[in-house]
Amino acid sequence: MSEKKQQVSRRQFLNYTLTGVGGFMAAGLLVSPLRMAIDPVLQKSTHGDLANVSLAVGDITTEPTRVDWKIDQVDGWYESQVSKSAWVFKDENDEIQAFSPVCKHLGCVVSWEGSEDFPNEFYCPCHDGRYYKDGTNVPGTPPLAPLDVFEREVRDGMLFLGEAKPKGEA
Repeated sequence: MSEKKQQVSRRQFLNYTLTGVGGFMAAGLLVSPLRMAIDPVLQKSTHGDLANVSLAVGDITTEPTRVDWKIDQVDGWYESQVSKSAWVFKDENDEIQAFSPVCKHLGCVVSWEGSEDFPNEFYCPCHDGRYYKDGTNVPGTPPLAPLDVFEREVRDGMLFLGEAKPKGEA
């Protein structure tokens, strides 16, 4: 057997070289978009953290009161402050209730005793949606589900609220 070295032609050499260089350039261009897509996924999530709403438990009455607060939200590299609201009160068992003010029909904002015709109810002015004080929807009105309930916790006499969840899940 003769051992004959195979010669690489100039055309093959240029083909291999340009393919290799092009591959490195393509890999370099893909690194940045891949990092942008994957990095936020790997970051620690603050989703579900409870926020102090600056309301002392002693100040909460049986009358629903609208509470507004802001939370810091990070979307990828964009940081912003988001306003949140809740209707907070103590029920007949002296337990703190915190309902989302967003109507389950079309997302309008409900208010407590917003209608003179329906006192002691949450009222949505968009399509006459109504909810009882316990957050359940009044049968025969547009909303088909109860108001969402905020996760809640009391720490050092202050109320902390988290995410709003459907009534059965909170």
